[in-house]
Amino acid sequence: MLKQLAHAFLHDRFLHLLLIIAIILSFLVPLRPAEWPGAVDWHTIVTLSGLLMLTKGVELSGYFEVLGRRMVKRFASERALALFLICAAALLATFLTNDVALFIVVPLTITLRKLCAIPVSRIIIFEALAVNAGSLLTPIGNPQNILLWGKSGLSFGAFIVQMAPLAALLVASLIVIGWFAFPAKRLTYQSGDRLREWQPRLLIASLVMYGIFLAALETGYALAGLAIIACGFMLLARRVIVTIDWCLLLVFIVMFIDVYLLTQLPVLQSALHGIGSLSGIGVYGLGIGLSQFISNVPATILLVNYLPPDKLLAWAVNIGGFGLLPGSLANLIALRLAGDRRIWWRFHLWSIPMLLWAALAGYVLL
Repeated sequence: MLKQLAHAFLHDRFLHLLLIIAIILSFLVPLRPAEWPGAVDWHTIVTLSGLLMLTKGVELSGYFEVLGRRMVKRFASERALALFLICAAALLATFLTNDVALFIVVPLTITLRKLCAIPVSRIIIFEALAVNAGSLLTPIGNPQNILLWGKSGLSFGAFIVQMAPLAALLVASLIVIGWFAFPAKRLTYQSGDRLREWQPRLLIASLVMYGIFLAALETGYALAGLAIIACGFMLLARRVIVTIDWCLLLVFIVMFIDVYLLTQLPVLQSALHGIGSLSGIGVYGLGIGLSQFISNVPATILLVNYLPPDKLLAWAVNIGGFGLLPGSLANLIALRLAGDRRIWWRFHLWSIPMLLWAALAGYVLL
């Protein structure tokens, strides 16, 4: 396991870049490395660790392959299958959060590669865009909405009404774009591939532990829940622990440190005091722009201290999830799960135009 971790660490260029940024910023900000752990949102790390284990458990059970074969038989064309996965990602994100939705649909999509010839990377890119669009509808769809909802005083339904026009437009836009991005080419089922035996016991155990982990998260015992599922997999299927993407956790930890150091820069601190005097278009542009570089969740945490948690701010930070990779942590999760180096630059060919369209359309609708 240590050899596998060392190999992954040495070849993770994105993690190396984040570490270099942290070292450079540490010379500009009076924060000693010993204080860096305080900059990390450990609840997010614990949650992500649990989800990585649980989805890997379901994946190794072989059920994604069983489900994938059934799906391929139900959809006649590449376009129909792609649009179904895009809609499923958007729908799941509205009530399971964008990150959890990706942990379900991306491994399933990767499994489909074994069953038929489809552009897996392009579908995963659209799934990442879809969870960002779908999750903005509800107060529980993503972390920034949870924060804004709690501070706004709106009811659950009122928040949905506030976000519905933007969510409907963006999801509809993705469906239209997806219609042209994926041809109506008939799917060819690779019946010659033998279906490997799947493990119902591992699947059931993973689903049971998933319920336990969600209950632990809801009741404030996330760390205890993580310990339970880690022990469960150590006893039942140790390879789940060995094969999860540990480097992804390191990426998130270093990213939290980078964002915190960045927000502590004196030049940024002085600029924040003038936010309250910005016009509506200024706030809108700031929310979108800041999200591009420090991600929309940290941007929301930062801006809500200076601006009211109203519709303008909610739309801005959610639109900011599109565009550059750091715009939303969900983008990073999707691309990491894809396991394709070329997907990193291909993602921006779709995401940046989507950002421009969302920003323009959102401004018109406001």
